[in-house]
Amino acid sequence: VKGIEKYGIPVVIYVQFVPISRTIGANRIIPAVGIPYPLGDPTEGEEESYKIREKLVRRAFKALQTPITEQTVFEKDGGKSLT
Repeated sequence: VKGIEKYGIPVVIYVQFVPISRTIGANRIIPAVGIPYPLGDPTEGEEESYKIREKLVRRAFKALQTPITEQTVFEKDGGKSLT
């Protein structure tokens, strides 16, 4: 993430453990669903899993368009928290 961003390209990282991403210096962080399935939940069925993935991708697009000056966690409720 940091290597790509040093060239001026914004990057979003989906993570299960936000504190680890903060430690490594990721700038735009999105909490993922879980460890085995970060971008969906197969126990919810394919249609619901698709909705989860769509929300996460939309959140990533919004995060990429948001100017930031420090590490930012884009929370599940659509808000953001600054670290």
